[in-house]
Amino acid sequence: MGRPAIEVQGLWTQFGNQVVHKDLTLAVQRGEILGIVGGSGSGKTTLLRELIGLQPPSRGRVCILGEDIQRLSAAEQRRLSQRWGVLFQQGALFSALSVFDNIAFPLRELRTLDEASIRDLVMLKLRMVGLRPADALKMPAELSGGMVKRVGLARALALDAELLFLDEPTSGLDPVAANAFDELIGHVRDGLGLTVVMITHDLDSLATVCDRVAVLADQRFIAVAPLAEVVQLAHPFIRDFFHGERGDRVLRAAAQPASSPGGA
Repeated sequence: MGRPAIEVQGLWTQFGNQVVHKDLTLAVQRGEILGIVGGSGSGKTTLLRELIGLQPPSRGRVCILGEDIQRLSAAEQRRLSQRWGVLFQQGALFSALSVFDNIAFPLRELRTLDEASIRDLVMLKLRMVGLRPADALKMPAELSGGMVKRVGLARALALDAELLFLDEPTSGLDPVAANAFDELIGHVRDGLGLTVVMITHDLDSLATVCDRVAVLADQRFIAVAPLAEVVQLAHPFIRDFFHGERGDRVLRAAAQPASSPGGA
């Protein structure tokens, strides 16, 4: 199978006397979509920040694409970060920049491409996420919630990322827009061979697009498995999260054959 795209070994996160994560271990296989769920305060976003090098863990190792990020110099970390893209929860678009300039931003930071090449790449990424050329001229304030997410995704993919990190990608979207965005993530993964890590509380996303689900509770991963296996576990968080009003529909969806990971 080859070395995983992401390896977390013995990771602890602690702020003063507060322990958030205790001895986390995780391997994300190349080409899979992994969903991470957990209750409020379980440290999902903190873990994401540690995975992308924005925050060091208190102890333990994080290896991305075979590189131990804690052992890299600042310059080496910057080069490695060009191999992944991040979509933050609210899109995190620059409000004073057009859609075109938002997507072009990471390309211009490289200082290796001329404007003609940047223009071609921006328009390619727009098409990739289902937006029209005319949308490039719009400002973020003119976009719907779903369009903001798509522009954020296009920017995350601007540098031909191998990894994609998504923080609550369907948060704030209506069910139709959320379903369309889930389908887009699946198409992008399949088309580009990406590895995707998605923090989400959206049960539909977990059932329809994720190959495996990692459940954060009690300061650790209590499960890392396909959804159909996760929902069978006897744990209070899993009972409360997966077996509420929408549980029957999620269980039915989880019982359907899952799509195989693109690179696993």
